[in-house]
Amino acid sequence: MDNIKHIICIASGKGGVGKSTTAVNLAVALSHIGHPVGLLDADIYGPSLPIMMGVKPGTRPKIRDQKFMLPIVAHGVECNSMGFLVDEKTAMIWRAPMIISAFNQILKDTAWSDLDYLIVDMPPGTGDIQLSLAQSVRVSGAVIVTTPQDVALLDARKGIEMFIKVDVPILGVVENMSTHVCTNCGHEEAIFGSGGGDKLAADYGVEVIGRLPLDLLIRERTDAGNPMVAADSTHAASKAYLQLAANVVAQIKRNEITATKGPTITVTND
Repeated sequence: MDNIKHIICIASGKGGVGKSTTAVNLAVALSHIGHPVGLLDADIYGPSLPIMMGVKPGTRPKIRDQKFMLPIVAHGVECNSMGFLVDEKTAMIWRAPMIISAFNQILKDTAWSDLDYLIVDMPPGTGDIQLSLAQSVRVSGAVIVTTPQDVALLDARKGIEMFIKVDVPILGVVENMSTHVCTNCGHEEAIFGSGGGDKLAADYGVEVIGRLPLDLLIRERTDAGNPMVAADSTHAASKAYLQLAANVVAQIKRNEITATKGPTITVTND
């Protein structure tokens, strides 16, 4: 995996906050602004990448040298997922060691091209997959996805704490479903509350790097396998994802500059 410059985790403490939708559109947005991008679905139990990226059911990765899987390219993004390897109706009734082994194989035995970014759509929670990834490869940072309400924020805190403990930098917080604009009257309303993402970011000294709308088109186009950014890059929702991509790139560059500066040594006469 030496040909991958940056591995970025898209994570949340709980399911249902739009983490996978964010990961898919972020990957397409990074590709849209000119970066070679890969997308890895790390949710072994409930892979959703094949549907979201519009990959035809039954599509399987080709095998090279009887070992390496060639990623499937969709919307300009290299992809791999457990969903490509099993039937969509198959339930993965596996214990933790089997899950970790399967994840590591998909991660390391995929013949990724020279990538600027590999986006990893993490499963919910703070379990085996998260620990395995942090311990096996160098992760450039994690993006924490949450919705503004208190229950989601509580679980998002656990996700941040987990990444801090395994020394993975937090690139920022994404407040998903931040506001909804009525299609009939244009009124904008914070259905799930407001200020939650800002408070979470402030508590951990990071930034809110994205505010994504609650929009029917996002759901419709994702379900149809045509992510918002790929379907219409000029739409307001797509612009929010493109801004998120630009913010992620900027944060990665800031972290690189900070890392190369090293400590400052001051000599005094004390």
